[in-house]
Amino acid sequence: MAGRFVQRPTRTAVRGGQAGVSAGGTGGGGIPRQVAAAARVRRWVPEGPLDLGLVLGPLRRGPADPTFRATADGSVWRACRTPAGPGTLRVRAYGGEVLGEAWGPGAEWLLDGLPALLGAADDPEAFVPRHRVVALARHRRPGLRLTRTGLVLESLIPSVLEQKVTTDEAYRAWRLLVRRFGEPAPGPAGFGERPMFVMPAARAWALIPSWEWHRAGVDDKRASTILRAVRVAARMEQAVGMPPGEARARLEVVPGVGVWTSAEVVQRSHGAADEVTVGDLHLPGIVGWALAGDRHADDSEMLRLLEPYAGQRHRAARLILLSGLIPARRVPKMPRVDIGLL
Repeated sequence: MAGRFVQRPTRTAVRGGQAGVSAGGTGGGGIPRQVAAAARVRRWVPEGPLDLGLVLGPLRRGPADPTFRATADGSVWRACRTPAGPGTLRVRAYGGEVLGEAWGPGAEWLLDGLPALLGAADDPEAFVPRHRVVALARHRRPGLRLTRTGLVLESLIPSVLEQKVTTDEAYRAWRLLVRRFGEPAPGPAGFGERPMFVMPAARAWALIPSWEWHRAGVDDKRASTILRAVRVAARMEQAVGMPPGEARARLEVVPGVGVWTSAEVVQRSHGAADEVTVGDLHLPGIVGWALAGDRHADDSEMLRLLEPYAGQRHRAARLILLSGLIPARRVPKMPRVDIGLL
């Protein structure tokens, strides 16, 4: 989680801190203008400020994610597999209003869930800052809301890919597997030089040959975890209707899915404001540095420091990460090992 929200001046923050949505421009940013079928449309007026980049940024798995794109006209495009089938959603915000356009069999499902996706079920006012750094970050990011996708596998599979490897390795694996075994996104996003893709269905994941996992740089342990999860895909998706704690317990029944992975999933699928990520390599040190000047804090110390934010610990962690108050690196980066070259 920690690396996802560190701001970098030259590209989108790693692993979904902010999607880098432009406030203006008329270009499509890689999405062609032709439309294969008429879009279904929904307009929605949010209560309070809304920053699309902050809200939807955690759903982006790297700058070349084939399921997510932020374009120069201020739009965010999202291709996903819904219970009704594949669908593409384009979201734009202007003049205090949000316009959602959707294509494909999953279009109605996506539009029905548009308010929840943009944080309508979230309650930012319930958060009370207890530290100056957190209060400043909240003041500077008034449009932060926690997304709720209502989908489990689309967050579970890339989270498993991110276990124990660098973000670049995980992003590459997700990109290669989705492009090779997914399907073109419905509507205009599925055309052009850089078409978007919907991730594979559960059965398609199950049928990926072992050598294709290897070529994508995914070791047997992570591949086996994904295969176990997709075999019980329906049970995994049922977790959406459970409270976050019960949903995490359901996910952790699958061998290979631990506390780090389950937290990363429910933060997105449920918009869980209190499910802080435990077991992260960097997050405890970042929280410890920001709140207590302790760069060597461990998980237990991080949880102690976040106790004043009980019920809102994930939001507090996100604000700390977005504050930019990150300790300077003192050790080499985690080495990248591409098993696809072995």
